[in-house]
Amino acid sequence: MGLLAVLMIVYRYMPTLRILWLPVFVLLALVASMGIGLYLTALNVKYRDFRYIVPFIVQLGTYASPVGYSSIRVAQSRYGEIGRFWYSLNPMVGVIDGFRWCIIGEPIYWPGMFLSVGVAFFFLIVGVKYFRNTEKSFADNI
Repeated sequence: MGLLAVLMIVYRYMPTLRILWLPVFVLLALVASMGIGLYLTALNVKYRDFRYIVPFIVQLGTYASPVGYSSIRVAQSRYGEIGRFWYSLNPMVGVIDGFRWCIIGEPIYWPGMFLSVGVAFFFLIVGVKYFRNTEKSFADNI
């Protein structure tokens, strides 16, 4: 956030009031990462070799999320708006689109945003339940 503030000052970019929504999208990022993180943590304890798969999953998630490109490009491809909707099953699509909306004003695809939020909370619920069910056996597995 500090680097963002410095770059805004250097480039003389004045954010709009949408920047006040940024903490909401930070919390959404926390929800998405916590749900998936708890699930992967429990799997890592249960299956010792799973730790070798996690970096591959993280790298795949980086390429599957609109970090280096805009999710608008998915809609402009041959898949259209339907493709963009299904692309929003990735919970980070909504988070990154929300960041872009807050900071630079890129429009949000609202059906995809609601789908991303729903998937993020689904992963949180599943991750917490799976972690709570398997944490009883953590000491035995470690």
